[in-house]
Amino acid sequence: MQFRIRINGKIREVEADPQMPLLWVLRDLLDLKGTKFGCGSSFCGACTVHSNGASIRSCVTPVSSIGSASITTIEGVAAGDLGRAVQNAWLAIDVVQCGYCQAGQIMSASALLAKNPKPSDMDIDQAMSGNICRCATYTRIRAAIKQAAGMPIADSRDTFA
Repeated sequence: MQFRIRINGKIREVEADPQMPLLWVLRDLLDLKGTKFGCGSSFCGACTVHSNGASIRSCVTPVSSIGSASITTIEGVAAGDLGRAVQNAWLAIDVVQCGYCQAGQIMSASALLAKNPKPSDMDIDQAMSGNICRCATYTRIRAAIKQAAGMPIADSRDTFA
């Protein structure tokens, strides 16, 4: 079946089975490799993208359910000021270790800050709880979110625990 999908601001046409997960449309049919496969069950967050600004798990989202939604991937998030601020904070705080989960982490953090520009630690922890980091860089992730929001980082020792 033929689908027209708005991805990162551009209309893309793909031929796909209606039940094909958006993740595989992005990676295999559109060659957007930044969105990662983690668990395939919506538990880890590695496949997080935005649909009309909200975080969704692309590994369990059938392409047929996208309709007229605007999809943003890690490749397109920095086109906006907020996404660029999050990515810059990630670099400044040195969040990344192995990096595998970081596209999903950045997408979830960007969606959080779009809804809540000054989140508390509890807000951050709640919004990011569905994103697993096997390298356990959670304190650096929280610090980067605060930096992207223009908030003070309480204790630099916590940032690099």
